[in-house]
Amino acid sequence: MKHHGGFRRKTRQKLSKHYKTKGKISLRKFFQDFKEGDRVVLKAEPAYHKGMYYPRFHGNAGVILANQGKCYQVLIKDGNKDKLLIVHPVHLKRLE
Repeated sequence: MKHHGGFRRKTRQKLSKHYKTKGKISLRKFFQDFKEGDRVVLKAEPAYHKGMYYPRFHGNAGVILANQGKCYQVLIKDGNKDKLLIVHPVHLKRLE
């Protein structure tokens, strides 16, 4: 049987933006800096596809382990397992 759907399948609500926030991506958010050990939340920027995590992890909190190129290695907990995601900073939000 053929595989139906791709990366953004069934994400109409999850990866949609409010009508007032549509348009250009914030440069401050795009170039934000994180240190090792910072706690972050995965919050996707739907307009920028590079470095986006799998939508199942949307809203999860994690810890920055290191940076890898322009992206960051984020360790999250998925059930009982620890998972390492490589995420662009535009998809991350600092957790105070």
